[in-house]
Amino acid sequence: MIKNQKTATLFALLAVLMWSTVATAFKITLTYFSALQMLLVASLVSSVVLLIICYRQQKISLLKASFIQRPYFYLLMGAINPFLYYSLLFQAYDLLPAQQAQSLNYTWAITLSLLAVPVLGQKLRRNDVIAIALGYLGALIIATKGDLLALDFVSPLGVTLALLSTILWACYWIFNSKNDADPMIALSLCFLCSLPMIILTVLIFDDIYITAWQGWLGAIYIGLFEMGLAFVAWLTALKYAESTSKISNLIFISPFVSLLLLSQIIGETIYPATVIGLILIIVGLFIQKRA
Repeated sequence: MIKNQKTATLFALLAVLMWSTVATAFKITLTYFSALQMLLVASLVSSVVLLIICYRQQKISLLKASFIQRPYFYLLMGAINPFLYYSLLFQAYDLLPAQQAQSLNYTWAITLSLLAVPVLGQKLRRNDVIAIALGYLGALIIATKGDLLALDFVSPLGVTLALLSTILWACYWIFNSKNDADPMIALSLCFLCSLPMIILTVLIFDDIYITAWQGWLGAIYIGLFEMGLAFVAWLTALKYAESTSKISNLIFISPFVSLLLLSQIIGETIYPATVIGLILIIVGLFIQKRA
């Protein structure tokens, strides 16, 4: 593929725009669906979208071959993402203000650098330590609304679930770093392998009869954009990119656009502590990337 930075930037901005809307979509949809119901519908939609893309790219035959080659790997990856990761993340959104759940979720890259030490044998650099300190200080400010001494969390369980989801997301990328399969094939297999797990979980712990049309619209939107097309756009951007760092820096736009949408669309009051904490997290990530 011929490299084209302008095309890469357009696809990256498209992905960032889609990711910026999902916190609002999560919160609206959770008014009508439970976290598991939302996960079920969104995963079904994203699986169909990914299969269509694989078909258009003439990669359908590679799905079976790749799965047969590493069945347990893809079952594990599907269990991590989307099943467990989104189960915890959606539940965190259900328990917390969206601004808190979204901002805490952005610490996943910092969690990744921590897990890379024991799992991949990497060493923490000075910039990593600074990023970790700033990131988790920012997370603490967000979770306590700035009242650090009181440590009064809106929902301790919600905060715990949001931070646990970052561990799962970091594990997903660490394990996938050792996978040389086509990224689109790998992502599609993860979603396909997770579907039976999600369906069984809903049948056991929730209600499979999902009727609210507003929830369906929201979950379809999430499956189409958050779990489906946004990843495709991002992978396309990386393929076209002459400079990956210039593309990856664009992701820093997303949380601030998301806060604006949360304020304007669902009327969520944005706490000053959220903005301060989010800035600390973003600064930490930027320092880490500049190393």
